[in-house]
Amino acid sequence: MTNTIKPLSAIAAPALLLCIPCAYAQTYPTKPVRIMVAFAAGGGTDLIGRMLAQKLSAAWGQQVVVENRAGGGSVIGTEVVARSAPDGYYLLLATTPFTTNAALLPKLPYDSLQDFAPVSLVVSAPLIVVVHPSLPVRSVKDLVAVARARPGQLSFATSGNGGPQHLAGELFKSMARIDMLHIPYKGGAPAVVDIVGGQVQVGFSSLLSSLSFVKSGRLRPIAVTSVQRSAIMPNLPTIAESGYPGYETTTWWGILVRAGTPPAVISTLNAELARTLNSSDIKERLAAEGAEAVVSSPSAFATFLQEEIERVRKLSKFTEIKLD
Repeated sequence: MTNTIKPLSAIAAPALLLCIPCAYAQTYPTKPVRIMVAFAAGGGTDLIGRMLAQKLSAAWGQQVVVENRAGGGSVIGTEVVARSAPDGYYLLLATTPFTTNAALLPKLPYDSLQDFAPVSLVVSAPLIVVVHPSLPVRSVKDLVAVARARPGQLSFATSGNGGPQHLAGELFKSMARIDMLHIPYKGGAPAVVDIVGGQVQVGFSSLLSSLSFVKSGRLRPIAVTSVQRSAIMPNLPTIAESGYPGYETTTWWGILVRAGTPPAVISTLNAELARTLNSSDIKERLAAEGAEAVVSSPSAFATFLQEEIERVRKLSKFTEIKLD
């Protein structure tokens, strides 16, 4: 350590820079905030995004809007956020394709881990296996029997290549040793619409986008994909207890921002999301849709993303998961 005395300006300048993120966080947000949903409107991701936007708008007194940019298995919308300013005004509501694309696509227009800063996990939910009522299937056993009798003739709809529904379907095909044709859509909502219309016979679907059709009898549920039964449909068995022990897949949603966003802003976002997700009305609304509010630290979410990428890489070695 030296006794050199630095000019006051040399001391004040770094101190001022250190204070800038603090002041920025205290005033954030001072303008509208956008939440990118990289899927079509009406699906599970869109519903969660609009739920969060409504609550954050009320809390901040600033408009928070959802922007839908479907296509490319979520790559198109995700790239928009990767190219945005690192200021916390463009949030990405990521879900399973974010990590699946990173694990399986040889080239992306962004780096999934380096170009984004995790903020928090927000929601977790099981998927539900549904069939069109015209299909003579009322259980997982029935579905396997029909698929084996008609190899390659049954099709299953999902929210898109690399999504949680795609992973769930391919894992089921592998474990049950059946052949079904995967039909990817640009979101959960259009996939469910075509199952209801009978264009596709089977769906691995989000509870959030299919529950109303199940309740109205326009879709027949046969199982959930989680390790435990869903609290909202306790009589519906899991795939694991239907003859395929070890089967488990759920879907998740989380908020990320552009890498380089000031840590104080990320902290502010994380704290507000925690308050929002711990509110009784949000918990009740999500529970009514078969989902669960989840809160995590930015570092825990970062670890989760890295582990998910590795999990998908391992899963792809013994399934037919392929992304174009």
